[in-house]
Parts: sequence; structure tokens; C-alpha cells
Amino acid sequence: MERITAETLFARCNKIRCLVIGDLMLDEYLWGRADRISPEAPVQVVDVIREELRLGGAGNVVHNLAAFGVQVSVCSVVGDDQNGRELLGQFSHQQIDVRAVFQDHERRTSRKTRVVAANQQIVRIDRESRDVLSGAFEQQLSTWIAAHAAEYNVIVLSDYNKGVLTPKVIAAAISSAALAGIPVLVDPKGTDFRRYAGATLLTPNRKEAEAASGVPITDAASLAQAAGVIMDSTGLQHLLITRSEEGMSLFSRDGDIVHIPTVAREVFDVSGAGDTVLAALALGIASGFSMAESARLANVAAGIAVGKLGTSIVSPQEIIDAVSLVHKDSHAKIKSLDALAPLIETEKSRGKRIVFTNGCFDLLHAGHVKYLQKARSLGDLLVLGLNSDASVRRLKGPKRPLIDEEERSHLLAALDCIDYVTIFEEDTPLELIAALKPFILAKGGDYALEGVVGRDIVEAYGGRVELITFVDGKSTTNIIEKILELYSAES
Repeated sequence: MERITAETLFARCNKIRCLVIGDLMLDEYLWGRADRISPEAPVQVVDVIREELRLGGAGNVVHNLAAFGVQVSVCSVVGDDQNGRELLGQFSHQQIDVRAVFQDHERRTSRKTRVVAANQQIVRIDRESRDVLSGAFEQQLSTWIAAHAAEYNVIVLSDYNKGVLTPKVIAAAISSAALAGIPVLVDPKGTDFRRYAGATLLTPNRKEAEAASGVPITDAASLAQAAGVIMDSTGLQHLLITRSEEGMSLFSRDGDIVHIPTVAREVFDVSGAGDTVLAALALGIASGFSMAESARLANVAAGIAVGKLGTSIVSPQEIIDAVSLVHKDSHAKIKSLDALAPLIETEKSRGKRIVFTNGCFDLLHAGHVKYLQKARSLGDLLVLGLNSDASVRRLKGPKRPLIDEEERSHLLAALDCIDYVTIFEEDTPLELIAALKPFILAKGGDYALEGVVGRDIVEAYGGRVELITFVDGKSTTNIIEKILELYSAES
């Protein structure tokens, strides 16, 4: 995955609606120091410095999706108790839709308390309910899911084996999603995955896959065998097995297998990493990514999550920064319009004068560089609109461009005088100019002022057009003609 893809994804993800169904709980963290042994028993004494409550279980999936910017709704049952009210308050504070979270006065809301000292978990205390839902609440959830499933782009089942995801509730979610034509992603529990039959994708870890398939996973062959058993028993189209330090393996019904190596990060705590994987997969799939692309996104997110202590969210910027490491310099300047527009607005709010220019820039030469340096000197920040390959062909003929848009964009982004490059598909940059509203619109001196595309837009809000003289004799056409002349004579 490239930076521009990740930026575009997060710029648009607020249009995605996701329903998360599963077991909710509170994760409590007591942070302190352990400098002495108790005189009462041979145990550490922890002096608590601070306390923290986080959304746990399916709530951590919800929290990650909300952090990504997705519109997320929760469907579950919690107790009508203090922990249940605290949990609902956490959701309300984040403006998460909880109209399908029902309270059962006979149920206990799960709360897990972790005592942490010197960045090490010393003990965990669980107070939870594992009872399956009563028939009345099971029916209430199933009815609500059937009535509302079509409102969402993706449904996620986060099963912590605490009783909410009964076979009836699971069946209601999968059948309702099938009727609506939307995918269902499941983080499974237990050894019988047949109850998830008909789901789009399951995300067991290696240990869970071994238990469900009955196949010890020791190498690539046994991994494929275990995957085959699970897929055949559930009718899955896709299966993603997470394998800790060995990365992830995506299996598809058509026989494709994609092995994704782990992101090289220090593992600090694996708590909640599966929730992060599930949230990132849901985001990718709902955004139209392929299964393989979505799995790669999830792999990046998981690599960030395991570097944090406890159940933690992963932010869009952390993912964008992580995928940018491959192209640390030029790639960071290449933006989609969706990602670029808010950046430009921020720069304007800081008083920066934005300069915009555009062109094909096929066979970059000294004339181009001089022109771009002059354009940059007109303001504080230069945005270059680059014609796509299809756009160049329409403007200059079927033999152009000589250099494809990806190479052209990286060559231009490597120039210090350019702050951002954005590729446009249209014949003119009119849409870009209208969206970015630059203070200065720069064009080559071979243009007449009245013929500059976007001039009326820029001048309407007080901007101006600047015409820049080209360096004589420097052009792509001259270079092509010289090459043809030299090599034709040689042959």
C-alpha cells in the first residue's frame, strides 16, 4: 500500500457505515509502581498512580473504527449496572450509535482489571458474565439486525465467547447481510466455526485455526491444510489466519493464497491486536479494496497496535506514516485531491500563499526545473497538478507520455521547489483550481492571459495569474527530435 492510497482512504471513510455486533466489556488499567514486597504475603505491593478505563472486547473494534473516522453502530446486550452505564457513557462521549445496545438487569457487564507496573502486567482480575442471552434478548437483537442491516456497508461480528453471539444472533446477522448484499467479517471463538457458515471472512489466529481444524500448523503445507478444512466446513469465501511474528496468510475460495510478512516492529503487547485487524479489514473492504489490499492494511495497523501497551486504538496518521516509510521523501508529497484539499486549507489558515501550476512534464528537463523554481518563488507553497497518462494521450497523441504518471510524479516530487503533486484525469485542471483556490495561478509565457484555464475562478476571490517565460530551446519536443535525429542517422 502506498501513502496516497492510505490518505485517500481516510479522507473518504466518514461515508462508511459499519455495524459491530458482539461482546462488550470495560478494560480497566491500574498503573503504578512496584518497589516493595508485602509483609503480609510474598507478593508485590503496587502503589497505584493513575487509573484508566477503555472500551474492551467488541468495544475495542468499535473504538478503532471510530478513530479511523467510520460511522459505527453497536449491537449488543450489557447489564443494567454501574459498569454497563459506564460503558454506554464511553460510547456516548465518542458519539457512537448505541441504540441497539440493550440492558438486561439480570446480566453482569464484564470488566477486566489489569494491574501494570514498570510497563509489565502483574495481574488481571476478571468480573464477567459468560451466560448466553435469554430468549427474549436473543430475539430482540435478531429482530433489530434484520430490520437495520441494509443501512450499513459492512457488518462485523466480534466474538469473545461471552454469550451475546448465540447461533441465532449470528445466523440473523449473516442472513440479513446476504439479503442486503453486504459483507460479514468475523473474529471467531471456540472450536466449531460451522456456526459462522455463510460469513464473508473469518480472522482466527494460528492457535484458533489449529483448534478449529484439528490440524497442527507447523509449515506452509499444514497451514494450507488447516485453512482448507475450515473453509470447507463453513463455506467461506475468504479466510485470514494471523500468525504473530510470521505475519498473515489470506486464503480464498478460488485457490489464491497471499502470505503477508509481519511489519518489522518491536512487540510490546498483543492485547487487542486482533480487534485492530478486524477494524482495518472492515474499513478496507467497505471502501472497495480487494481482500488482499485490505489484509495488507490490517497488517500495517496490527504492527502499530502491538507496539502499544494494552487495548489501544491506531490512528489514521500512524498508518499513513507507516506506509510512507518505503518512500520517505518524494512519496510523501504525492497526494490525492481528497487528501490535499484539507492540507491546503490548513496552510492557508496559517497565512501561506498557495501557488498552483500544472502540466504534463513528460521528459523532465532544465526548462521545466527553471519554470517550477520561478513559480515557487511567487508564494510560500507550490502545488503541481500533473496530467494523468490518459489525459496526456488525449492532449498530445497516442505515443505520449514517454514516462508514465507514477514516474513523472516521483521525479517532480523529488524537486525541492515543489511542495505537493496531485494527478488529475481531466484535460484541464479546472476542478483542481476550484477545489484548492490558490492565491496565484502560474502558467507558461506561451499562454495569453485570457486563455488561462481557471483565471476567472482565481481572480473572483482576489487571486491573480502569473505568466512565466520559458527557457528558450528547452522542450520535450526538441529532445525527442534530437534523439530521433541522432539514432536514425546511426542506424
